[in-house]
Amino acid sequence: MRLTCSISLLLGAACLQAEIIDRIAVSVANQAITTSDIDREIRVTAFLNRGQPDFSPAGRRATADRLVEQRLILREMENGRYPEPAASEIDPVLDKFKRDNFAGDEDYLRALADAGITDGQVRDELLWQRRLLEFIDMRFRPGVQVSEQEIEDYFHQKVEPAAEAAHPGQPVTLDQYRDQIEEKLIGDQVDKQMSTWLANARQRSDVVFHEEAFQ
Repeated sequence: MRLTCSISLLLGAACLQAEIIDRIAVSVANQAITTSDIDREIRVTAFLNRGQPDFSPAGRRATADRLVEQRLILREMENGRYPEPAASEIDPVLDKFKRDNFAGDEDYLRALADAGITDGQVRDELLWQRRLLEFIDMRFRPGVQVSEQEIEDYFHQKVEPAAEAAHPGQPVTLDQYRDQIEEKLIGDQVDKQMSTWLANARQRSDVVFHEEAFQ
């Protein structure tokens, strides 16, 4: 009986510890973002950026904000039935990442273990990034239009002075930079629309941060 009680106490302590470690950090409507979700995102992001993970309260809060946005976007994707990229589409991206940063597969796997993450989690993050870019292109880019006047104004105000300063005496024409300027202006407007949409989505959703999880 004493052994049984001891086991029960140990199990109870383990359950209590798990509850404390993996508590709910943010509630997004009927979904929960846990502290382990945040920690995993921090580790994977740092691994892909080849940096050190930031587990400070500010770093955890910034990551939680990013995960809230992810949940809101995922909900829009599901409601709008946006197509999902195939998992194989990120293979070339991952292969290039490995070649650029590791001596071989063993080195890559060792780095994963050191970072406390898995190959599957890295693939999931890369797939999410691909899916997000495709969503932005489909959801916001079609409605963006850039006028010829906007292109000319940007050229004269930004590009022309910089080009002349970098290459004195060389002719600078709008046609040399038209495509790049148009792409830049479209990208700026897409980012602005995306930010506005996310802000509105947050207002329409019941997002609650549990501050004790960020202490």
